[in-house]
Amino acid sequence: MDAFDAQARDLADLASRGRGRRLIAREGADFASNDYLGLSASPLLTEAVAAALARGVPIGSGGSRLLRGNHDEHEALEAEAASFFGRESALYFSSGYAANAALLATLPQRGDLVLFDALVHASAHEGMRLGRAEVRQAPHNDVAAFREAIGKWRRDGGTGRVWIAVESLYSMDGDMAPLAQLSALAEAEGAILLVDEAHATGVYGPQGQGLAYGLPTANLITLHTCGKALGCEGALVTGPAVVRDFLVNRGRAFIFSTAPSPLMAAAVRAALRITAEGEALRAALFGRIAAARGALGPLGVAEGETQILPLVLGEDVRTMAVAGALQDSGFDVRGIRPPTVPAGTSRLRISITNNVSLGQIAAFAERLASLLPATEPIAA
Repeated sequence: MDAFDAQARDLADLASRGRGRRLIAREGADFASNDYLGLSASPLLTEAVAAALARGVPIGSGGSRLLRGNHDEHEALEAEAASFFGRESALYFSSGYAANAALLATLPQRGDLVLFDALVHASAHEGMRLGRAEVRQAPHNDVAAFREAIGKWRRDGGTGRVWIAVESLYSMDGDMAPLAQLSALAEAEGAILLVDEAHATGVYGPQGQGLAYGLPTANLITLHTCGKALGCEGALVTGPAVVRDFLVNRGRAFIFSTAPSPLMAAAVRAALRITAEGEALRAALFGRIAAARGALGPLGVAEGETQILPLVLGEDVRTMAVAGALQDSGFDVRGIRPPTVPAGTSRLRISITNNVSLGQIAAFAERLASLLPATEPIAA
């Protein structure tokens, strides 16, 4: 028996169902990334990194933040991020996945309830799996269902704190959460609202400060990833100082991880400054979004207003065939299949960024239209 026969069988099964995955080089026009403002290769960030190297900022941290890995650049970033997002404190993690997992594994306590939107990130599920609180799912963006679930939990004897976990802008459907109503619900119930701003940071809010900016802050925790519109790496958890202190003392994903690169912290500081003054970048992006929605709306992409335009094709194999044909034509778009999305809703996740021109958007729509007669989209 081969030592890895179980793994080989599993891979063969995935391939037979059109769910096999492989790494492919990035080529062609960018209709796949989360680099919404086009900052990842921007000369502005390149210059900021060069300046940081020139002033002696190291590439590696050398250890965890609680050992010798804590650098002045980490501290400066956290202070600037707290100010930028209008919060008392911020804590820098190496990735959004680590931050989300740490939040939900660490903060909710035994006897509490985590009530999460059905479409939250996989990293949130990982944190809930590792945590001690009870977890329950609520239908997507259904505030009444959240309210009823809290009431039922209380009637059944629940006495702890309720934690409401949502995203502000959902990564696979491209729709926004009803944050004002969820915030009001959290206040009324004495609950904590956890908002993952991954796909909103840099794009939405007064200066790209996110969709939760301006909500009451006493019971609000926000997570801002730095690897999407900010063009860098890592994630910032913002909220009351007690949250930062608790994660530093109890968050295993923070305590036992090598600290993020101080050089990357310097890059994120620059990205926040660019974003704060980035109205022209956002205006350019919104113009591209409007053009894409005008061209792709008739082809069946989900209605909405954001930079994420899902086109649900349904079948896994069909979805990957269309994605492959577009890639062969010079358009980098990726097919998304279960378990990332529910069975029967495999889709093209069309992402609009400042990395493409209006002409490329028009050409993409024309090529996609030529592929769809044999692969009509289905209702999401």
